[in-house]
Amino acid sequence: MTCAPAGGQVTPASDVAAEPWWRRVDRADAARTVFVAVCAAAAGVADASGAAWLMPAGIAVVGLLVGCWPIVVEAWQDVRGRRMSMELSMLIAIVAAAVIGQWVTSLVIAAFVLAAEILEDLSMDRGRDAVTDLMALLPRTIQLRDGDRDRTVPLADVRPGQILIVSPGGAIPVDGTVCAGGSAVDQSRITGESMPVDVTVGDGVYAGSINQAGAIEVRAVRVGADSSYGQIIETVRAAQASAAPAQRLADRLAAWVVYIALAGAAVTYLVTRNVTATISVVVVAGACGIAAGTPLAVLAAIGRAARTGALIKGGTHLERLSAADTVIFDKTGTLTHGAPQVVQVQPAAGFDPGRVLALAAAGEYYSEHPLGKAIVDRARTRNVAVAAPGSFDYQPGLGITADISGEAVRVGNARHVPEAPGLDTAGVSVTAVHVAVGETYAGTILLADTARDSAKSCVADLHAAGLRVVMLTGDSEQVARHIADQLGIDEVHAELLPSDKLAVIDAQRAAGHRVVMVGDGINDAPALARADVGIAMGSGTDIARETADVILIGSDLADLTRTIRIARRARRIVMANFAGTIAVDLAGMILAGLGILAPVAAALVHVGSESAFILNSARLIPGRTRRPAKRAGTAQSSLAPVMGPVMGNGPR
Repeated sequence: MTCAPAGGQVTPASDVAAEPWWRRVDRADAARTVFVAVCAAAAGVADASGAAWLMPAGIAVVGLLVGCWPIVVEAWQDVRGRRMSMELSMLIAIVAAAVIGQWVTSLVIAAFVLAAEILEDLSMDRGRDAVTDLMALLPRTIQLRDGDRDRTVPLADVRPGQILIVSPGGAIPVDGTVCAGGSAVDQSRITGESMPVDVTVGDGVYAGSINQAGAIEVRAVRVGADSSYGQIIETVRAAQASAAPAQRLADRLAAWVVYIALAGAAVTYLVTRNVTATISVVVVAGACGIAAGTPLAVLAAIGRAARTGALIKGGTHLERLSAADTVIFDKTGTLTHGAPQVVQVQPAAGFDPGRVLALAAAGEYYSEHPLGKAIVDRARTRNVAVAAPGSFDYQPGLGITADISGEAVRVGNARHVPEAPGLDTAGVSVTAVHVAVGETYAGTILLADTARDSAKSCVADLHAAGLRVVMLTGDSEQVARHIADQLGIDEVHAELLPSDKLAVIDAQRAAGHRVVMVGDGINDAPALARADVGIAMGSGTDIARETADVILIGSDLADLTRTIRIARRARRIVMANFAGTIAVDLAGMILAGLGILAPVAAALVHVGSESAFILNSARLIPGRTRRPAKRAGTAQSSLAPVMGPVMGNGPR
């Protein structure tokens, strides 16, 4: 993916993401792995057929020379860096097996390592560059008011003080002040505000917000990297750059096995001066059970999570998820639907709810305002007949006046329909849209951003699992507390900007908590990148999905609790493999050191224990049972935009 100079064209990241994942596998790595596997099979056949000793040995030497070279390179780098790794422990096991003539075993181990490296590279690939995608969401050119004429200029050429024209449906490219016109602005990407904000002359607007209704003129105040949108981009870049890469769990566990094996071999040689016994100690105490079982457990867990509705982008994130003790939710679009919905129709005397809904829907028939769309959608789902207005007049900040079958109908706020009685909305997070026919008040429609159906049970399940639950939002304290009380969340932080959310994440981590952040919007991207594990809703923005470490495919929060359970189960299996490997190795080393366990028997113990631990890890592999049709459909519709970042398009 490339990014042109400022003001130029940007190559869409989606073009790169369309490349099939199998084409991203390094051909040399794939060929080397296949070659080693073929050599292992050929050596096994030659050995079983009773061929001369030189034949399987010659095949093995060729296979090991080809296959072990990248392992040797990485192991040498680990030695120079004074750290233990899976490559180093595997190299020791491969060499030890070859020394005692276990050619097939050494080749199989090498093939395991090479295949694991390829699969891990694919699962850890971070996909498209999130920063480039962010920039692609802003317009490349804008309309600039220059005296009495308008001209089109590149966004990069805009300077503070200049006046920009933003059409309905367009993105606001700068932080600025409205100097002409009025509209409703969706700024949920920046502030987390769930409802559109009506703006008129003198009101401030944020870069990255979407102009919903009328055309407006905006005087630029902060542009480029100084704008709210630019700061989000820089914060995401900084958060990603500051995240320390986690050492693979398999390397850490295998390192201990290698230390024990080398120490045991040294003691054996010093005491017995028996080379055969010393080699037996190294062979029996190999780290294959961990080095092969751990990647299998991780990949199986990732596969199981994907089957149940979550895409985990790598084993590191699975490990961190298993150790988390705090889950932080963004409210808008995560715990809630992120869009207004009609929750109640309150008719006045002489009117029924259906007529009030029909009048309001007719008035909003051509409206692009989210509240109007929600009213029209509710009328359609209730099969209410809606007539197109003869004429209508939209007044920003007030509402709509329309001619409905010869009657003047007003739909809007209390200033537009002053006949409406006052409503007591204390403790209730609703928006009231009033309706009047002529001078007669007809009724009120209440709209709200409602909680997801799965949110309450998800919070309860997380609490039952011993996890702390925190909610962050850019909404008001009243709105936030209302949703939190519904869902059973005690800790709430409201009225936050993206930088404030990042500060909350940092404070939680500084207090020693291992934090999972769940969000869906562009404003959540910095927090998703900074948390120990970032989880994005599948229905969220592209930048949220690509910055996150885990994606909930169908945006069902029940998938979150299932994924955490899978991660914890995978950790238990890996630790059981580790404990079992240590137990077998200690017993084997003692027997080998005493001369009871010969090299061939040590190799059999090595292979047998490896098989047992691999089978233990294989318990995580998902079955073939299909998910319900409704869930499957949701997953299929959501897979296309996220398979790129999961299967690979370059490093994060």
